[in-house]
Amino acid sequence: MSTYPTKRFFLFLFLFLQYFCSNAQLSEGKVYHIGAMRNVMWKGELFGTIDLDSLKGIAGLYGVGPIEGLAGELLITDGECFQSRVVSESEMKVNASFDAKAPFFVYSVVNEWKSFDIPEEVRDMHAIELFLDSITIKASRPFVFRIEGIAESGSIHVVNLAPGSKVSNPDEAHQGQINYPLNNEAVEITGFFSTEHKAVFTHHDTFMHMHLITPNRKKMGHIDSLRLAPGSWKLWLPMSIF
Repeated sequence: MSTYPTKRFFLFLFLFLQYFCSNAQLSEGKVYHIGAMRNVMWKGELFGTIDLDSLKGIAGLYGVGPIEGLAGELLITDGECFQSRVVSESEMKVNASFDAKAPFFVYSVVNEWKSFDIPEEVRDMHAIELFLDSITIKASRPFVFRIEGIAESGSIHVVNLAPGSKVSNPDEAHQGQINYPLNNEAVEITGFFSTEHKAVFTHHDTFMHMHLITPNRKKMGHIDSLRLAPGSWKLWLPMSIF
C-alpha cells in the first residue's frame, strides 16, 4: 500500500488552510475583498465567490455586497449578518442569517474605533466622501467606517434580478431593482472607502460603498442618495488606520 498522501488529503489540507487563514488571521482594520463588481456587471459572473457562513462567528466583522444572482443585499455589522430581499415596490424582507453567497464582497474586522462628530455643513453623500477623504489623508487606506444619525431624506435599493437572468452590462444587472425612500429615519451605516478599488467594490464614480439598516431592522439596502438631518450624525473610523 502506498504511503504517499493522496490528492484528497492535499485538497482537504488546502481547504482547511484557506478557511483557517480567512477566519483566524484577519488583521484589525485591514480591508479584504473577493470577486469584483465589474465582473458581475459586465461579465455576468453572478455566482457566489464567497460563502458567508465561512465568516460566521468573527467578532467585530463588517461587510457589504449583493446576494448571489443579484437576488438581494447583504450587510454584516458587528459580526451579525443581515439579508434584504424585495417583497413588493413598497416592502422588503430583512432577516438575520449567514446562509448566503455573494458574487463580490468586501469586509473588515474592527474592534477599536475612533469617533468623530460630522460637521453640520456635511449634508449629502458627496460631502461625506470629501469629509472622509480630508480626515484620512494621512491614514491607511482602504478602510471601513460606520455612521449613525437621522436621514432627513434619501433612497436605498435592493437588487432583485429574476432567476436565470443573463447580464452583460449594468442596466441588465439592475433589472427588477426596487428603490425605497427614507424620510426622517434613524439609520446605521456601514461603508467602505477606497481610492483604488473603483469597479471592484465601489462604483466607478465614487470612493464609497455604503449599506444602511434601520434600528428596527425593517429596512436594509444599498444607499443611492442621502440627506443628513443637521447636527445628528456621528462617524467612527478604525483606530488602527491612524
